Amino acid sequence: MNRKESLIDLLIHDLTGPLSIASTSINSLIKKQDKYGPVTGRQGTTLNMALRNINKARTFLNEIIEVYRSEEGLFRKEFCSIQDLLRDALIEAMELIDPDVTEKLSGADGYDKFSQLLEDNGVTIDITGKYNTSSFCHDRTKIQQILRNLITNALKYRQKKVAVTISGDTELIIAIENDGSGISQEKQDVIFNRFSHLKDKEENDMKGLGFGLSCVKTIIETMNGNITLSSSEGRGTCFTIRIPSL
Repeated sequence: MNRKESLIDLLIHDLTGPLSIASTSINSLIKKQDKYGPVTGRQGTTLNMALRNINKARTFLNEIIEVYRSEEGLFRKEFCSIQDLLRDALIEAMELIDPDVTEKLSGADGYDKFSQLLEDNGVTIDITGKYNTSSFCHDRTKIQQILRNLITNALKYRQKKVAVTISGDTELIIAIENDGSGISQEKQDVIFNRFSHLKDKEENDMKGLGFGLSCVKTIIETMNGNITLSSSEGRGTCFTIRIPSL
């Protein structure tokens, strides 16, 4: 077994297990109070915070695994609804930014209500072309990972707005744009480097960006797609990706 295989084995077997046990245990304390005893308001808040961070760790772990799967050319060929994929990715991204909004989105009844809740929180979506009604054939998990990362970054760095536009009649075209402070050319040259990260408008570190974008670029390129960045200081940022179907 080479070093990469050893690392993947470690990630899958030695880390996913403990995280799952911790998640299940906390869920039991919250949801089975008749068995484990009552939970006070402060305790519930702390437990929910711990659970959210465990889920973040699991998401990050799964992303690393998907990168290695991509590099090995391992893809799941499946037909998926882009609208459903986008909904799931938006909920996951918003969970990292504003859990209260996430709860409302998760309970939204129908696409129109979901879209309206997003608009109320500064996020617009527009799906046109073939994949508005037809399924797209590729690896659902990888597409959702790409969407989640790019939407999360757009939400982190926005002033007020994020726009997600999906189009295409052969390849899938996704553009994710915000109205943030933009990225200088110097930083654009290194933004896809692993473990690089930017600073927000108040010059505070926004950890988590660097590895996420390097993951996105790696996965897209192994899918025979590409990602481009359009940005300038003070004028927001737009990432555009193109992915051919399998």
